[in-house]
Amino acid sequence: MSHDDFSRTTASPFSSSARPRWRTRPETDTDRAAVHAVNAAAFETPAEADLVDALRADPDAWLPGLSYVAEAPDGSVAAYALITRCRVGDAPAAALAPVAVAPEHQRRGAGQAVVRAVLEAARLAGEPLVLVLGHPEYYPRFGFVPASRYGIRPSFDVPDEVMMALRLDDRAAVPAGTITYPAAFGV
Repeated sequence: MSHDDFSRTTASPFSSSARPRWRTRPETDTDRAAVHAVNAAAFETPAEADLVDALRADPDAWLPGLSYVAEAPDGSVAAYALITRCRVGDAPAAALAPVAVAPEHQRRGAGQAVVRAVLEAARLAGEPLVLVLGHPEYYPRFGFVPASRYGIRPSFDVPDEVMMALRLDDRAAVPAGTITYPAAFGV
């Protein structure tokens, strides 16, 4: 059963019947150049593309199986999402960043498909909590809420509504405290 078949047949908050156009899957070694290109094209500078490469090289940050791509109908990489290890206080947590969509595929569902897929993969991997610093109009559709509701805060100043958290396991306690990102994030 493929990941897409699995996600369409389970009652997960991350599956979506609106995504048959975008095949999602874990990134492979052969995708690295395309992932770099998608991140470089999606952002104003190559910093996000370089961030992915730096996170890949950090064994304390990299979470195998939580680097996902969405394929365009022609099989090319259309979108990318990455979840890496971070900490809240002394407890392990996960960070969603970056999320990138090739400009020609933006606003067509590729980003939503890859975010849903990587969040589902994180849930299945046993990650209880994912944090994201992102657009407050976009990430709540996946269930993210302001992290401050859980007593979680970043170590830098940002508006409360852009630092968000998503509980993937309602049975797990949510740690409170300051977020510590991998060194590659530079914060």
